[in-house]
Amino acid sequence: MYLVFTTNSFPWLTIFVVLPISAGSLIFFFPHRGNKVIRWYTIYICVLELLLMTYAFSFYFQFDDPLIQLTENYKWINFFNFYWRLGIDGLSLGPILLTGFITTLATSAARPVTRHSRLFYFLMLAMYSGQIGLFSSQDLLLFFIMWELELIPIYLLLSMWGGKKRLYSATKFILYTAGSSIFLLMGTLGIALYGSNEPTFNFETSANQSYSVTLEILFYIGFLITFAVKSPIIPLHTWLPDTHGEAHYSTCMLLAGILLKMGAYGLVRINMELLPRSHSIFSPWLVIVGTMQIIYAASISSGQRNLKKRIAFSSVSHMGFIIIGVCSLNDIGLNGAILQIISHGFIGAALFFLAGTSYDRICLFYLDEMGGLATLMPKIFTMFSIFSLASLALPGMSGFFAELMVFFGIITSQKFLLMPKILITFVMAVGMVLTPIYLLSMLRQMFYGYKLFNAPNFFFDSGPRELFVSISILLPVMGIGIYPDFVFSLSVEKVETILSNYFYR
Repeated sequence: MYLVFTTNSFPWLTIFVVLPISAGSLIFFFPHRGNKVIRWYTIYICVLELLLMTYAFSFYFQFDDPLIQLTENYKWINFFNFYWRLGIDGLSLGPILLTGFITTLATSAARPVTRHSRLFYFLMLAMYSGQIGLFSSQDLLLFFIMWELELIPIYLLLSMWGGKKRLYSATKFILYTAGSSIFLLMGTLGIALYGSNEPTFNFETSANQSYSVTLEILFYIGFLITFAVKSPIIPLHTWLPDTHGEAHYSTCMLLAGILLKMGAYGLVRINMELLPRSHSIFSPWLVIVGTMQIIYAASISSGQRNLKKRIAFSSVSHMGFIIIGVCSLNDIGLNGAILQIISHGFIGAALFFLAGTSYDRICLFYLDEMGGLATLMPKIFTMFSIFSLASLALPGMSGFFAELMVFFGIITSQKFLLMPKILITFVMAVGMVLTPIYLLSMLRQMFYGYKLFNAPNFFFDSGPRELFVSISILLPVMGIGIYPDFVFSLSVEKVETILSNYFYR
């Protein structure tokens, strides 16, 4: 049974979606009192949103029934029979809390923006609303609207605040993501029109519909293209290194921590849950792609001179584990993929934050121009080393259990024969060997050896802001690494519900 909070209850989810962008629009009406006032106002809104979400979701842990969910359903547009449907379950709760946490820290991490500061902080809050709305959508058309809503703020953040080639990277980003959104719209309309006699965009209704095999495969391919761009899955990943290489580091935190997870979330929520037959057909091929992605991105990362591009290719490599876990059709593998979504959200955001704070001090992004920074920045060196070790799945960190469960998931999966499973596992292990090569090489080039540049006379190490953000991310990374069952307790029953549509579990 489901305990459902409908329109008669307090509209928590609607408030979560509307509050950031509504409060952000008030920034333009502030009297001009300096950028500090606007920055702290934005931080307060982010913290308030996070506290409200934590309070509202706390009921989730007060019941024994794991299928309890918080839902809201309002009639929106009568002409289209379109509803404002929002809901939280074990699959969406983790990404929503991750969004609130990373957005709050990304806003706190940003040094005061002096150029168009009102617009910058408004866009941060607008992204907040779009991402919360997407993860809580229980309606395909609403999912598409939220998917498109967050493209506008991220494009403006990329094109207005970043490096010298920011316009090129922003244009490349919008061409990839907006172009792939066409397939999302076509799939959404197709499921609504052909799923039943009466057009409906409701997730729950669509999950119970059956289509012809050909039609379902067409829907699956359309959604897959959309989510492959955002995840990203090779060969549709080429926008990511350029975007990360030029973006402001607060924007990079949102990209690595949340934006990439939207594609993985959509792959589970729509492709896997709504189109099980097609997912069963395509999953062996996607496992091969995911395995190739781990090796390819890890190999390319080692040759990157740009620090942020090296971390970006690291993200592409780690997303390969999510693809394999999702396509293992196994409860262990899928739970591992969900844990990897949360884990990489924290670790990726932390690495890009530390890369940005390092650039603030030395104004260098090319690794072969660095060296000897450990003596100048011991605190940043320590945090950079810890999160690099977390990224290579050091035991005691969140990434260890995530990748370990993906390994067990593919090994114990009944979908694949013994020899393919052994081969896939071996290639994944090779990818894990390549990970410490490019990460430890990055640390060596940055922090060890002789000093290769002229440091200023008055050189700042990590201040209170950097320590606060770093430690705030480190605590959940270590907490999940020590007690991963906290995340599994949210997702395990939802995973079983999704896999009940498959013959192989």
